[in-house]
Amino acid sequence: MEAMRGGKFLQKFRLYETRSKFYLVGRDKSRTLWRVLKIDRLESTDLGIQEDPTSYTENECQELLWRIHEGNRLTGGLKFVTKCYGIIGFMKFLGPYYMVIITRRRKVGTICGHDIYSIGKSEMIAIPCPIVCPNVANSRDENRYKRLLCSVDLTKDFFFSYSYNIMRSLQKNINDKNTGHVVYETMFVWNEFLTRAMRNHLKNTDWTVALVHGFFKQSKLSVSGKDFWLTLIARRSRHFAGTRFMKRGVNEKGRVANDVETEQIVFEDTPDDIPSQITSVVQHRGSIPLVWFQETSRLNIRPEITLKSDVDYKATRLHFENLVLRYGNPIVILNLIKTREKKPRESLLRAEFAKAIHYINKGLPDDKRLKFLHMDLSKLSRRKGANVLGLLNKVASDVLELTDLLHCEITTSSKPLDASSGQGPCDIKINDDFCAATMVPLLLQKGVLRTNCIDCLDRTNVAQFAYGLAALGRQLHVLKLTEEPKIDLHDPLADDLMDFYERMGDTLAIQYGGSAAHNKIFCEQRGQWKAATQSQEFLRTLQRYYNNAYTDPEKQDAINVFLGHFQPQQGKPPLWKLDSDQHYNIGRQGTLSEETGSRFIKRSLSDGNILCENSAPVSDRNVGENNTASELLPVQQLDDIREPTDSAPEIYMCETNPCPSTKYSTMPGRHSISQERQSYLKRLGYPELHSSNFLDLDLLSSSGNSCDEEAFESRSSIIHSPLDGISVGSTTTYSEPGHNDEGRDDTDLSRSSSQLSDSRDYSDRFAQWVANGGMLCY
Repeated sequence: MEAMRGGKFLQKFRLYETRSKFYLVGRDKSRTLWRVLKIDRLESTDLGIQEDPTSYTENECQELLWRIHEGNRLTGGLKFVTKCYGIIGFMKFLGPYYMVIITRRRKVGTICGHDIYSIGKSEMIAIPCPIVCPNVANSRDENRYKRLLCSVDLTKDFFFSYSYNIMRSLQKNINDKNTGHVVYETMFVWNEFLTRAMRNHLKNTDWTVALVHGFFKQSKLSVSGKDFWLTLIARRSRHFAGTRFMKRGVNEKGRVANDVETEQIVFEDTPDDIPSQITSVVQHRGSIPLVWFQETSRLNIRPEITLKSDVDYKATRLHFENLVLRYGNPIVILNLIKTREKKPRESLLRAEFAKAIHYINKGLPDDKRLKFLHMDLSKLSRRKGANVLGLLNKVASDVLELTDLLHCEITTSSKPLDASSGQGPCDIKINDDFCAATMVPLLLQKGVLRTNCIDCLDRTNVAQFAYGLAALGRQLHVLKLTEEPKIDLHDPLADDLMDFYERMGDTLAIQYGGSAAHNKIFCEQRGQWKAATQSQEFLRTLQRYYNNAYTDPEKQDAINVFLGHFQPQQGKPPLWKLDSDQHYNIGRQGTLSEETGSRFIKRSLSDGNILCENSAPVSDRNVGENNTASELLPVQQLDDIREPTDSAPEIYMCETNPCPSTKYSTMPGRHSISQERQSYLKRLGYPELHSSNFLDLDLLSSSGNSCDEEAFESRSSIIHSPLDGISVGSTTTYSEPGHNDEGRDDTDLSRSSSQLSDSRDYSDRFAQWVANGGMLCY
């Protein structure tokens, strides 16, 4: 909502009706400002809204309502309908318009004096009077569309604020003065489509609330006897939004599936809820930005991954350009998918992702190149004695050296906030008492960490917790609540933070994957009984499979209707009669695209927006136009190049030493690749033969972090190097993280993987499936 006169916001409403109109009366928190909105009920198909420009006092508003009642006495007078707390939006299917309102709210937190709410209950009300309501209003298709919209449970995981732009990070709010329409057009406002007609007509956002979908949790914690507030926010993008197998990868506009921004805010506890300092750190998760998909199958619990070619990696490049626009440089990529599999699935994406990063980096200056780290977290977690969280914490600390975090000082004054004075982006209004808070940034975050696994749920959540823990240590340190900028994994504060991230992971996993997250690593960290953990993981795997196979298609339809990606039209096929993603190729008038009949596109490839190009927000259409990359080289044929053999011992991180480019020198103590082989691969355009271009990687030391190979892992088959004629001896072994070659004979490298077999492989894998249900989902 925009600020009203004197910096006030409408927060509470009462809805009245006559035979011809709805009257929505809104007031501010202090009951000093009253406004009236009129909605025409005699119009059967169009939306007629009129805002009374007068600002009333409480007595004046009561007088007005009495006059309206007297003037409509012959038709029943003025009747009270319900109290509410804001308009979510207006929706039209095949017949009349409906108004969706919040009838109950819950306060879930406060940020700098701004209250944050979730929805306790919502209601959908038909606008037209029954005497003019069209016959189609009660048709079978109309009722089905209504049920679809109502199946989007607004009481779960949606939150909003009247006075704070919760759809933007704290740093974005400080640096960006834009309010009103602009913030509604951002990627994290889920009711942008529902409110569009009203906002465009009234030219303001006084009556609507901007809903953010994701996760919000705030709690008071203590360290060294000092109290502080920890807030964890996850914002899910409305672009390319959907369920697990319906939305995969990236679309042609550079928007990825399961795109979630996570913000961790920390500030000290004060009696007036206005801290003197506040810190924030943002990280990002999103599907692997390649054009790929998986076909939903009720017979196959692990559908095959299909990778579609993308010339010059245009979609991938658009995605990273968008990240730079949102967060700046550097963009640090933490890729957690598997490096090696007996039947390649994830590893296909890993290889292609590495090629894409390498290709994009070739056209960028050194200081703007994408920084990456490929880490097979699944394999690391299966190694005996592996300290996965410790390793991730080291990585997180190194990344924080690059990106830093936001740290602000807050000063307050009793001077009223003048919205037209242009005081600067650091002025933030506090409540309705004319108290202005001025934020002075001492540190700013630059760039962002982007984490992904195959689903961006389970493994990604573990890595995000490790990053959050490393960030929390620094946040408490800059607030002068601790002496050291580090929190030990066994500290009680780490357990509290783990609970935050575990709850967030479960919430995001249910939204996208259909079940709570697989939290095996968290359970092991707490020392929980292994048998109970295995049982829980197995049940969650079954739940995820069932929802993906049987309920996700209808859930995807509901999301498409709610977001306006599909708009019903009279005389056109209804949503549930369209195969695949045909409905995404339907224009505003419901006509089918010519391409629909000639090519079959899976749901996961759809853009998720069928509106005309000129109807998209300007802020969205401009994304990617200012290309920061220089002209890239012609695309090279790399499809025939496979990943180098995985034949090095496990590695851990040593001290950080950020590199300005992706060119590496041989590190002391590491087996290096022959110059001949490096030159050969460079001519082919293959990515650099290291798993990171910003961290120094060293062999695993014996300092207590030993990761002995499990029995079944040591019996795995050796993948033959794909480069014939190039010998790989003991002194020219390629180092890849997550693989142990101790005890292997180098002469085995001459054998093809097809020549190797293991009679016990199936039983071992089956045992792992029973023990770790999550394996079925990866």
